[in-house]
Amino acid sequence: MTPRPVTLFLVAGEPSGDRLGAALLRGLGEAGADVTASGVGGPAMAAEGLASLFPYDELAVMGIAEVLPKYRALKRRIAQTAQAFLDSGAEALVTIDSPDFCLRVAKIVKAARPETITIHYVAPSVWAWRPKRATKMARVVDHVLALLPFEPPYMEAAGMSCDFVGHPVVTEPVATAPDVTAFRDENGIGAAEKLVLVLPGSRRSEVTRLAPIFGAALSGIDARLVLPTLPHLVAEVEAVTRGWSPRPIILAPEGDADPSFAAKKRAAFAAADVALAASGTVSLELAAATTPMVIAYDMNWLTRFIVKRAIQVDTVTLVNLVSETRAVPEFLAEKCRPDAIRETLDRILAGDGADQLAAMKTTMDRLGRGGPPPGLRAAQSVLRVLSR
Repeated sequence: MTPRPVTLFLVAGEPSGDRLGAALLRGLGEAGADVTASGVGGPAMAAEGLASLFPYDELAVMGIAEVLPKYRALKRRIAQTAQAFLDSGAEALVTIDSPDFCLRVAKIVKAARPETITIHYVAPSVWAWRPKRATKMARVVDHVLALLPFEPPYMEAAGMSCDFVGHPVVTEPVATAPDVTAFRDENGIGAAEKLVLVLPGSRRSEVTRLAPIFGAALSGIDARLVLPTLPHLVAEVEAVTRGWSPRPIILAPEGDADPSFAAKKRAAFAAADVALAASGTVSLELAAATTPMVIAYDMNWLTRFIVKRAIQVDTVTLVNLVSETRAVPEFLAEKCRPDAIRETLDRILAGDGADQLAAMKTTMDRLGRGGPPPGLRAAQSVLRVLSR
């Protein structure tokens, strides 16, 4: 059978999107397509044959204070990317996450060529807040590839077609029992010692805000602490944890391209008896490692005020949402208090975590574990849209 020729223009603006794009390109090949790809991406997509229009890390900008100095440059990149698509002859535009950039590109493309097929990978979290985003997105997007199983109805109600294609967490390697033993041995953690994984976030503002609360909650706990972080945050983490007792083992890559760090981090996740974590997608990584967790998060008073009035769900933890349980305890905003967090940690360390384990299994199954890889499912969805 002759492979179906497919010409796509893809846009990814951050590492997670780059990985999704690379998996999609691999999936298209597995699905029998002969792909010609152009656009914007990072090293993972480059490994699958995409030559990026410009360095994709120019787009990894978050927050008003960070965006404003680069606004004109970003605006030029949006126009350049849209024009490159229009000049490419590609049969579809596939944008991956990074909605502030990607949907502006799609808007220009649709205005210039309304018949263009536009596909967006990663649905916006309209189920949590700002539901009107879906309606606005539907003006420039035809089809959505969703990571979470409950998202398609929200996209379809706004006027887009949508397929749940699975979450990439289900394809990530999981540490083995020998990996866990080796990790404990290397870090001098006895087999009988309790281990708490501390995850105060990946942004400097999160670390500085949550570290005092986490430190107070963990004060004097009868357990060892491990805190994985990123190279640019090591100095900050060392400073904010200097007064902690017990002191955490700080786990960080040796430079930005440390090939062994991912395996060490996986082993730390699997070795832990419980995790104290900031809210975010890390809850899915913990679920994959079957590590019970306590989620805690606080924010400044203005953000609290806005979020309280905008949020539409009674939990922000993805394990709770996907499993349709409330098994994972949360301490958010004014409830993010050391005494309440500590009481729950002690209870889990004493063995009260069976309901979480059941919810984690349900979550992983519903996210696609054991089925076709998400990249292949995404590719099949794209091919169905192109063949309409």
